[in-house]
Amino acid sequence: MCGREFSFPPAFIAHVNKLGKKDGVAAEFVKLGGTKMGEPAEYRVIVDRISHEVEYYRGYLKHAVLEGTYVINNPFWWTADDKYFNYSVASKLGIAIPKTVLLPQKGYPSDVDINSESLRNLMYPMDWDGLLDYVGRPAILKPFSGGGWKHVYKVHNKEELLEAYDKTSPYCMTLQEFIDFGLYVRCFTFGKTDILPVAYDPKERKYLVEHDYLSKELGARVVKDAQTINLALGYEMNTIEFAIKDGVPYAIDFLNPAPDFERDRITEFYFEQVVEKMSRLVIDRALHGNIANTWPRWEEMLGIGAAAGFTGAPRAALAAQSAPSGTAKR
Repeated sequence: MCGREFSFPPAFIAHVNKLGKKDGVAAEFVKLGGTKMGEPAEYRVIVDRISHEVEYYRGYLKHAVLEGTYVINNPFWWTADDKYFNYSVASKLGIAIPKTVLLPQKGYPSDVDINSESLRNLMYPMDWDGLLDYVGRPAILKPFSGGGWKHVYKVHNKEELLEAYDKTSPYCMTLQEFIDFGLYVRCFTFGKTDILPVAYDPKERKYLVEHDYLSKELGARVVKDAQTINLALGYEMNTIEFAIKDGVPYAIDFLNPAPDFERDRITEFYFEQVVEKMSRLVIDRALHGNIANTWPRWEEMLGIGAAAGFTGAPRAALAAQSAPSGTAKR
């Protein structure tokens, strides 16, 4: 399921058909024309690269999960997730995160009836100087949920912050510490734990084929931190960005569940690896995938929910997990 992509989808489908033939696994573009309740799932696995932009696709994918389809990535969690929550979870899991503040929106959509009473819980005026003192100067102002480097501003003082903030309606924004990095890495991730770190120039937005970019020790920490993030959030197709300062990898961005896989942008070298790894991932999930594994594990990892149960899990599942050893679970 894809949108304005040209090189990855056909190459991926062709490679899945080549590798999966011996196991009876075939791939094609998803075709939809209205979805009836209770309609059986037509696909064992769906790779979702566009539902964040097409509401009907997101609704269909939730239905598909209900009917037994393994969706990469989980549409329920993707709908609920945001970057500020990501930072909070990762910080609690011991990942280095820039200091971050969630900000009230500057304005609201015109079709939403918001007045002063709607905002009675907000403090006014805002302590902009105090917020800048917390994150430091310069700072980065960016959406709490978004991507593609849209609506991102680097500000050096209160005046620049307010000028940029005035342009952000109706988006909810975060104010974040600027990491003056020496190295920058974008990690392709497949199946949560298969991590491919790549040197990346964020100023030119360009991937670099430099195999000795990271030391052995730093590379190992980047891989470990990326695995921890993906396990917590449940993403099997993702990119995770680290800005490295004084030997410390700060996780900057890791809500990219439909990462850019286009050949001309990720280089021919990494394109071939992405196609290979994604093809083998979906073939494995078609043959052996357990839908329960698509859900995030942050509750379990933070000790506030049962393993694979979640704080809102069905009563029967929680009862089964708490049953004494040797007790039949039904």
